Amino acid sequence: MENLHIVCPHCDAVNRVPSVRLEEEATCGKCQRPLFTGHPVDLSTERFLKHIERNDIPVLADFWAPWCGPCRTMAPFYEQAAQHLEPYFRVVKVNTEAEQQLAARYAIRSIPTLAVFKGGRELARQAGAMDSKSIIAWVQQHLR
Repeated sequence: MENLHIVCPHCDAVNRVPSVRLEEEATCGKCQRPLFTGHPVDLSTERFLKHIERNDIPVLADFWAPWCGPCRTMAPFYEQAAQHLEPYFRVVKVNTEAEQQLAARYAIRSIPTLAVFKGGRELARQAGAMDSKSIIAWVQQHLR
């Protein structure tokens, strides 16, 4: 039985969860809130770096902005994808308007942009709006 490090989406504490118990409703040892909510987690730069570096599960990030029409169109589909991808993925959102340095660090040139991270490294990237089925298929394709 392998233990996985899972960063809490609420307090950012790093929790150890047995891999066989991921589908159970695990709670954070620090704040006692659910480790998986079925919703994307809005992250600042500091929180983003902790999530991509400390989670043992892959992290799917949506780089978006509030003024972006395609971003707003994709938002409900991204929400649906989060419900299907958790608990085997951490699903997050980064507002590039609020986190401009982070967007520059990852060379986000168009939005929405999806990126998959594992162990702190970017594995795949896709620009443009997608529906939930396309998001799920794209993520799974890049982690085989």
